[in-house]
Amino acid sequence: MVVAPALIPKRSGERIKTNRRDAVTLARLHRAGELTGVWVPDVVHEAVRDLVRARETAGDDLRRKRQQLLSFLLRHGRIYEGGGHWTLAHRRWLARQSFEHMAQQIVFQEKIDAIEDAAQRLRRLDEQLRTIVPTWSMARVVEAYQAMRGASFLVAVIFAAEIGDVRRFDTPPQLMAFLGLVPGERSTGDTVRRSSLTLAGNRRARRALVEAAWTYRYPARVSEALRLRLEGLPKAVRDIAWKAQIRLCTRYRRLNAAGKKPPVVVAAIAREMAAFLWAIGREVAPS
Repeated sequence: MVVAPALIPKRSGERIKTNRRDAVTLARLHRAGELTGVWVPDVVHEAVRDLVRARETAGDDLRRKRQQLLSFLLRHGRIYEGGGHWTLAHRRWLARQSFEHMAQQIVFQEKIDAIEDAAQRLRRLDEQLRTIVPTWSMARVVEAYQAMRGASFLVAVIFAAEIGDVRRFDTPPQLMAFLGLVPGERSTGDTVRRSSLTLAGNRRARRALVEAAWTYRYPARVSEALRLRLEGLPKAVRDIAWKAQIRLCTRYRRLNAAGKKPPVVVAAIAREMAAFLWAIGREVAPS
């Protein structure tokens, strides 16, 4: 059994630490059921998780390089007003930019080349993920997760790689707490004090769910892309996904109408989305 060191109960007054005392303490805590076990991934799962995290690093690197270029243009008064950035029209606008001094033109071109290199790296990692995931033991679970609205291939892979088999959680609240999507609380007596989210969990899976939760601000419907992902999935999984879409879309509108701030609403949707993903993970087991 592997236990979480940060969750081992400790006495504040302990000033002596030896191997013998530690062993006796661990034995007593284990007998009392006070130790929290840690799930240990196998070699293949850890390899896929490394690839997923490498893809995340590549995405962050691309965003930083794009922001650096935009900041450079803003510093020289070059502001694009034709809509969103990094569209085809925006790239054509970038190609028309020129600077009087040769040094500035070199800096501009170097930043453009760096963005293109980072984009190619990101595309290569995406292709590798789509090639390797079908041979993974969690491939069926990843396909089932994509029945949820907002759970694209990347979101499903991130959630499966970071969380593993959700059947290790007995209840959805345990998964919510593991993701750090539950509010903190400091209550005593009749006083109940709840604070912001604990954020004490896997930040990568939490961020993927929060990004996916934004899709529930639109009315419930099955788009063409979602319909293609639903093909071949068990009926129980499709029923859970549709029930989740109806509930979460309704809940988003109700919380928004109540005057809640958008980040608070999205966090609540992401918390419930984790519960529905837990239900889907109980229906489809890894191969």
